[in-house]
This record gives sequence, C-alpha cells and structure tokens, in this order.
Amino acid sequence: MIAKEMEEALNKQINEELYSAYLYLSMSAWFDSIGLKGFANWMMVQYKEETDHAMRLFNYLSRQGAKIELKAIAEPPKEWKSPLHAMEETLKHEQHITKCINELVDLAEKLKDRATYNMLQWFVDEQVEEEENDRDIIDKLKLVEDSKHGILLVDKELAQRQYKPEI
Repeated sequence: MIAKEMEEALNKQINEELYSAYLYLSMSAWFDSIGLKGFANWMMVQYKEETDHAMRLFNYLSRQGAKIELKAIAEPPKEWKSPLHAMEETLKHEQHITKCINELVDLAEKLKDRATYNMLQWFVDEQVEEEENDRDIIDKLKLVEDSKHGILLVDKELAQRQYKPEI
C-alpha cells in the first residue's frame, strides 16, 4: 500500500504531466499557425509523450490501489516571440519537471517506498533526455540566428520525429 503523502504527490505530478502535454499542444498549434510544420510535428510528438508520462503515473497509482484525483489543468500560453523563445520556454518547463521528479524521488527515499523509487527512475532518465533534446534544438537555433533558411532547415529536421508509444 502506498503512503497517502506519496499518493497525493503522484496525483500532483499527473497534473504536471498533463499540463506539459497541454503546453506542447499549444506550442504545436502556434508553430503550425506560423508555417513551421516540422516544429509543430516535434511538439505534437512531445504532447503525446507527455500524455504517456501522465498515464504511466496513473497506471502505477491504479496498480497500487491508490485513489486517483484529476485536477483542473491550467491554461497554457498561446504564442511566443520566436521559435528560439518557444524552445527556451520548453527547456525552462522541462527543468521545472525535473525538479518535480527529483522531489518525488526524495519523498520516496524519505518514506522508504522502494517500489515508487524504482518506478521514478524511469522519469529521472527521461528528464535527462528531455533537457538534452531541448538544448540541442536551442543550440541549432542560436547557430542559425535569424536566418529564415536556417530555421527552415531546423524545421525540416524536426519534421522527421515520430511518435513511439512509451506505455
């Protein structure tokens, strides 16, 4: 049986993951509206992955016999100054999620909840990958600066990303 404190913290993280999905869906719509279909695709894949992350936590709580409580999802921003700004905000958001995951790991350690601690290790690894991906795109956008041709090349690369269900 999972401790009430851990149950509440994991329910809160489900909301964080669903907000992430909502944010990336909004970014996908914005990129699509400015003609950057590759960026829109990349964010759509990100949206789907974040939904998977929420469901990974949902399923874990369900398997533990815990109560699942879904809360309202905050409204995300609708537009950004530039593709670089959007990606910098993406990295900032992922750093926030990393902090949330680390706090969950700390709580699992404090409660000696080995099952939750083990489950969370997947998220720890995932966050390293998430932040690395964002930094790679930011670095490319900084290299091309305001070059429309350069942004289109990055857009073409991001169009290649495909969704692979995680759960």
